Amino acid sequence: MNKYELTVVMAGKATTAQKKSQIETIQKMVNVLDGKILETDDWGEKELAYEISKNKTGQFINFVLELNQTAAKQLPEKIRLEENVIRYLFVSAEEEVKVEDKKSEKKKKIKKTSKEK
Repeated sequence: MNKYELTVVMAGKATTAQKKSQIETIQKMVNVLDGKILETDDWGEKELAYEISKNKTGQFINFVLELNQTAAKQLPEKIRLEENVIRYLFVSAEEEVKVEDKKSEKKKKIKKTSKEK
């Protein structure tokens, strides 16, 4: 089982009942595909960079999932059919690396190359 992140955008005018219903629908989809929802995070209403289906704002909901590969291919197809979802992003979740760690790694590499000269 691999970890994935799913971010769903609903219309900004979506009610709390509609959001709750959509969360339950996605939970059912994941359960049918023998997956697990590890975390659900409601990011609330945010302004969109551009209008999507005449919506200037969107309700964002983020899920951290655990799915097998075949389920990971099927889930986006099922979400695409949902009427309340105006956009979604489904990506493979890798180990989180802190930005500070990357900066310190670059500094170490720079120091090593300058010492070699």
